[in-house]
Amino acid sequence: MQSRIIQKYFDLTPKQIDQFERLYPLYKDWNSKINVISRKNIDQLYTNHVLHSLGIAKVIDFLPGADVLDVGTGGGFPGIPLAILFPDTNFHLVDSIGKKLKVVDAIARETGLDNIKTTHDRVENIKDTYDFIVSRAVTQMPDFVKWVKGKVKKESKHPLKNGILYLKGGDLTKELAPYKNVRIYDLKNYFDEDFFDTKKVVYLPLKYRAPVI
Repeated sequence: MQSRIIQKYFDLTPKQIDQFERLYPLYKDWNSKINVISRKNIDQLYTNHVLHSLGIAKVIDFLPGADVLDVGTGGGFPGIPLAILFPDTNFHLVDSIGKKLKVVDAIARETGLDNIKTTHDRVENIKDTYDFIVSRAVTQMPDFVKWVKGKVKKESKHPLKNGILYLKGGDLTKELAPYKNVRIYDLKNYFDEDFFDTKKVVYLPLKYRAPVI
């Protein structure tokens, strides 16, 4: 059972176990047609991609009805694993490369995920607002903050205020220096595998900005 590593850290329903189990054959098949994961990395799918995505779930439990935007989702990370873990939360996966979203749509369909929608566009063009914005290291934080400006809801319903939950690795001291209210969660404190030694979840609350009319 390839998804056993997920069960090591999360309590899953039988349906969720089945959904996580389906990911490997689906990604392996799709990856042979459309390269969304490094070919040499596909056998580490559950550690390097699925469990890494779920690092966000060690920081927050998304509430039913919450809206989460996944920016630059690529092959569906972190959005698809989070959508499996939080079936009552709404996930909007956005990427500027349409063929990658073809893979995301197929995998969401094959795993029975009805809490995902996808949009082929640049995130700057997305007009909706969200409780949280998630991503896996698509750019430096200052650029990312500009991209998602004005996209958080005014009212916060979670213990963490609405904002960004960003998966990054390495030394982030310089990159995060401008942000006084940033919080860093080291994933090595939650997961035993060596892969997570330098991996982090970066939380940055964002202020609500009223739209300009």
